[in-house]
Amino acid sequence: MKTKQYITWILSLAACIGIQAQGAENDGFEAIFNGKDLTHWDGNPDFWSVKDGAITGQTTQEKPTRGNTFILWRGGTLANFELKLKYKIIGGNSGIQYRSKDLGNWVVGGYQGDFEAGNTYSGILYEEKGRGILAQRGQLTSIEPNGDKHKVVVLGSLGESAGIQAEINKEDWNDYHIIADGNRFVHMINGRVTAIVVDNDAAHRTDSGILALQLHAGPPMTVQFKDIHLRELAD
Repeated sequence: MKTKQYITWILSLAACIGIQAQGAENDGFEAIFNGKDLTHWDGNPDFWSVKDGAITGQTTQEKPTRGNTFILWRGGTLANFELKLKYKIIGGNSGIQYRSKDLGNWVVGGYQGDFEAGNTYSGILYEEKGRGILAQRGQLTSIEPNGDKHKVVVLGSLGESAGIQAEINKEDWNDYHIIADGNRFVHMINGRVTAIVVDNDAAHRTDSGILALQLHAGPPMTVQFKDIHLRELAD
């Protein structure tokens, strides 16, 4: 695809899925968190619990995590899907893992919808324990094979990073929307498209995997997730 074709694809997709539609309860979305307990979710109980109707990950000075730790959704593996949820973060960095691999001991690797308490990374596409940043915020990229490695090709802009950041609520709830459709990935925060990636690196991309939520190592932080809804898409 050429750049114009990518843009046409995302605009058509936006029209089809109704990005501006209110709520995730309609149009085939199903709740995968009951708002009460961690049924179907598996994380280190030292760090993960349900507070105020939200999945909550928390570290403190007295109880840090030595490495990034995750809570895994045990409802199955996902290939093509849409995910909508609300998140709130106070301090630190977090992310939504998808099409990821379970590496054991509550550690995963794979595609991540990143977000943070800072001003740079929320909305990017990062591959945990893999190829690193696949799209900065505001980028439309393709990932191309490059021998045994890969290269990130920037095809276009989705807007200035600072302008996108201005639409993200600090220490308050935000809507995160992720679409994985074949080798195409779209991230949105509060209805704003933050990153689009077309992964043509067949040797390294992942076509299916698990869903998980991240609690990052480092300074004390709290991250919460609620209203988690999923819709699987046709292959």
